[in-house]
This record gives sequence, C-alpha cells and structure tokens, in this order.
Amino acid sequence: MWFHHVTRRVIALGQAVVLTGITTAAAYAADLPLTLQAAVQQGVAQAPALMAHHAHVASMHEEAARAGRLPDPTLDFGVNNFPVTAPGAFSLRSDTMTMRTVGVTQTIPSRAARDADRQRAGAEIQAADAEGLDTTRSIQEQVADAWIELWATQQKRALLLELRNESELAVKIAQAQLRGGDGNASDALAARAETATLDNQLDAVSADIAAAQAALQRWLGQAVANLGDAPDFGQLPVAPERLAQTIDQQAPMQMWQAREQVAQAELDQALASKHPDWNVSFQYGKRAPYLSDMVMIQVGVTLPLFTRNRQDRSISAKEEQWDAAQEAHEDARRAQREMVARAVTGWQGWGRQIQRYQDALLPLDRDRTKTALAAYRGGGALQPWLDARRDEIQQRLNYADALAARARLWASLAYLLPTSEAMP
Repeated sequence: MWFHHVTRRVIALGQAVVLTGITTAAAYAADLPLTLQAAVQQGVAQAPALMAHHAHVASMHEEAARAGRLPDPTLDFGVNNFPVTAPGAFSLRSDTMTMRTVGVTQTIPSRAARDADRQRAGAEIQAADAEGLDTTRSIQEQVADAWIELWATQQKRALLLELRNESELAVKIAQAQLRGGDGNASDALAARAETATLDNQLDAVSADIAAAQAALQRWLGQAVANLGDAPDFGQLPVAPERLAQTIDQQAPMQMWQAREQVAQAELDQALASKHPDWNVSFQYGKRAPYLSDMVMIQVGVTLPLFTRNRQDRSISAKEEQWDAAQEAHEDARRAQREMVARAVTGWQGWGRQIQRYQDALLPLDRDRTKTALAAYRGGGALQPWLDARRDEIQQRLNYADALAARARLWASLAYLLPTSEAMP
C-alpha cells in the first residue's frame, strides 16, 4: 500500500514539474512567431480532456489487475444441532451432537469465466486507448482550426490594408479636382464614403481577429502575439490515395475494432456461464468437553441444467450485440470513406479556385481598379473606380475565405492517421 502511495506522489510531482516546464517555455516563447505545428503540439500537451482520459485509462488498468481473480472467501460461524425443546432446551451441553462451528467457504468460478473476465478487461482498455487516439485527433484538428481561423483573418486584414493608401489617394484626387474647378462635390463625398466603408470593414476584421485569438487562447492557455509561417496547405502530409487505402487505420475508426472486441468478450462471458462454478467449504466443530471435535469439508458445484430461459437467453442477446457492433463498424467505415472522399474533393476544388484567384481574378481586378483611378485622374468619371473598387474588395474577401476553407479541409485530413507520417 505504501509503495502505491509513494508512486502516486512521485507521478504527481513529475506531472507538476512537466507542467511547470511547459508553462515556463510557453511564457518564454510567447513573443515568438507561433507555427501551426507548435500550436498543435502545445494544445495537445495541455488539453484537460486528454489528461482526464489518461487518468481514466490508468484507473482501468487498476481494475483490469483484479479481473479473473477468485472472489473473497466467506467466514462462516454458528451452532449446529442446538436443542430448542425439552429436555436440555437451549443448552450447549445437554446434547452430545451440539457443537459450535467456524469455517471458510471459497467460491471458485470456472476457468472459462475467469478467462472471459480478463479478456473483457483487456478489450475495454484497448477500447479506451482507441478512444484516446480519436480524442487526440479531435484536439489536434480543433487547435489547427483555431490557428487557421486567426491566420486566415489576418490574411483578410492584410489584403484590405493594401487598398487603404489607394482610398486616401482617391480622396486627395477628388479634393484637388474640386479645388481646381474640374471636379464636383459629389465625387469628393463618394470617395470619402468609400474610404469610411473600407475602415468599417477593417474594424470588423480586427474584431474577428480578437475573437480568433481568444479561440486559440482557449487551447494554449495564453494570448498569441503573432503567427509563424503557415504550412503549405496545397500539399497534404499524406497522399489522398493513401488516405483512401487506410480507412481502418485512421483514428476515428480505431475504436470500432475495439468495440467489436468488447462485444466478443461479453459474448465469451455469456458462453462461460454454461460452465459450472465450484465452491469449497471447510468447517471445524467444537463439541462439549470430553467429546471429540469434528471437521467438515464440503465441495459444491452449480448445475446449469435448465439453460433455455437463463444462459441461452443471455448468449443470444450478446450474439445480437456482437452482430450489431459489426454492422455499426461497417456503417462507420462507409461514412469515414465518404468523409475522406468529400474532404479530398473539396480540398482539391478550393485549391483550383485559389490558383485561379492568384493567376487571374485578383490581378485582373487590380488592373481594372488602377485603370479606373488613372482615368478619373485624367478627367474621367469616378463611378467606374467605385464599382471596380467594390468588386476588388469583395474578390479579396472571397479569396481569404477560400484560403480558410482549404486550410480547414487540410486540417481535417492531416491528422487522420495517428502516426508520424500524418504530422505536418
């Protein structure tokens, strides 16, 4: 007992040292650019859900250590052949058959039952481990999503800030033309309104950045000053073809195999109920003085003879549950295959759109806006610039949304395989 107590103290002290080290390192690195990989590693290391899961698995190992053990023996004591009617009623000495007894009874479940108990405990631990893999994957994806949200929102702000100087230039041109007598007040007001609209959009994006920082802080436990370079979201850590071929190895599917093993272990327990259990009793009887004491040894065995409405019913129920676990596993496998196919298709589609934005849409809108502003400076109308300007702003916002959508799909695929090859 003292050894287990000391062990728990040592483990608790070790965890405290590790957490202190993580906190110190995090404080030291608070001002350094935070990469996606570093955010995911830090989020997983500090996730309370994973710490709770590890404690749960440790408790299951403790429970498994007693699986298949013999039950506690029973201490029996009493009086045998005690007279209750005359002559000699209620006397321990009036009858030579009266004796005080003390004994021990030990129940011995069948070997099949004990083996099934151990197998079920082991299967439940495997199921918990598989659930831990999926929990880790879920945390990795959620931390990555939080990082991506902040990164994409910062990209959106940068894209809008690139247009701020041009807005101010348009206002100056309109005011200069108005002072020179070539412009009109309507153009000057429209240019100023366009600048104010852009400022409103920038303020909204700044609020989104603050919200994204709070979401990331929820996982890291600290505010993030700036982000490091993003990984190449145009390349998956694992090839799409390999993802399609490794459905059963992916983290969300690991628990289904373990659930089948638990169902099989429960079925084995039901089958073991048809094996007889044994019990052994030993009693020592103390009789009156000058009479010999007596010893009794008794062996008992259960008789599972009438199983139709007892054991057979339980076995049938466990067989149905095992079949249900297999069918649920197959349904989950199909759903996972569909999810992977959809995510890969969506990721590839967003990649093509982003390439089109970069190669054609954004440069064309930029040229259109520049041309319209140059024409206005040369004496043309302001409205073509206003129209081109609004279209370009919307195109840049759409581009930022496309970057975020592709990155989120990338994150949903990057952590499916719980191996080093799946880590970006």
